[in-house]
Amino acid sequence: MVTQLEEIYHTYFKDVFLYVYSLSGDKNISEDITSETFMKALRSLENFKGDSDIRVWLCQIAKNSYYSYLRKKKSFIDLESVPEPASGDNVEQEIATSEASIKVHEMIQNLKEPYKKVFTLRVFGELSFKQIGKLYAKSDNWACVTYHRAREKIKARLEDYQ
Repeated sequence: MVTQLEEIYHTYFKDVFLYVYSLSGDKNISEDITSETFMKALRSLENFKGDSDIRVWLCQIAKNSYYSYLRKKKSFIDLESVPEPASGDNVEQEIATSEASIKVHEMIQNLKEPYKKVFTLRVFGELSFKQIGKLYAKSDNWACVTYHRAREKIKARLEDYQ
């Protein structure tokens, strides 16, 4: 059983981490939630029916773990987790890049559901349309169309921003 979990861990760690990171935007939180996800998966591996992709199952556990984390933390902000300002010669460029990155992240966060989650799963979670469709109990075509609509909304907002 442990060797099976080790294989699952090595195969899917990056996918789960990127998915949680796309939800939280925080590396430390993502690492904690990802570890918790695999611990929960270990405890309930015998309950996995195999009727869906294991990556989808793990991402579902991760999503539930992240939402539980948010409920526990409410609006608490850990000031130690706020990154220090980057030092360098070209501070203006770093600020511009950081501001653009924040703006794009805000645009994604301001998308309505299911556009936000589908876009996040596809880009950051690197899930296929088929996997996203299974997660929502919809078709892979639905996931594809929803992703492209989300992408178009972000493009339009970027054009307005620039």
